[in-house]
Amino acid sequence: MYSKEELRQLKLDFWQLFDKRCSVHPELQYRKRKWVLHKTKIKGVALRFDVSRKDAKVILELGNKNENKRLKAYEFLEKYKPVIEDGFANGLQWEFLHEREDSGAEVCRIYTQLEGVDFHRQNQWPDIFNFFIENMLKLEHNFLEIRDLLQEELK
Repeated sequence: MYSKEELRQLKLDFWQLFDKRCSVHPELQYRKRKWVLHKTKIKGVALRFDVSRKDAKVILELGNKNENKRLKAYEFLEKYKPVIEDGFANGLQWEFLHEREDSGAEVCRIYTQLEGVDFHRQNQWPDIFNFFIENMLKLEHNFLEIRDLLQEELK
């Protein structure tokens, strides 16, 4: 069991090592900004990494506080499901309603996950990093294909 300080340090070490891994990845090392993540240019739409004691996830999250806008965005993305899921052999998981553990906020999520990995096991970090990079590159690329259309839809 980790103390709060040890857990904080473990998280810091994880994300710092992930950043180093990204900086040497051939597809990321020359990019000005490694990931779009929260800077999608659409309010309430974010790309996220999530890691826990059970799994790792790469997520497209719709978190607009306005429920109508959030659901409109989700329905729009459903129309473009083939574009969003391009390159994902087993597709993605579509979650119409998810309550975030950290804030209790209701969001919609589209994600892929790697099960059976534990963030506390440092020997599994390389597998998690590879999963994050491979899948975020695909999800980010697919999202950018339709971002302008989604932005126009939500005006």
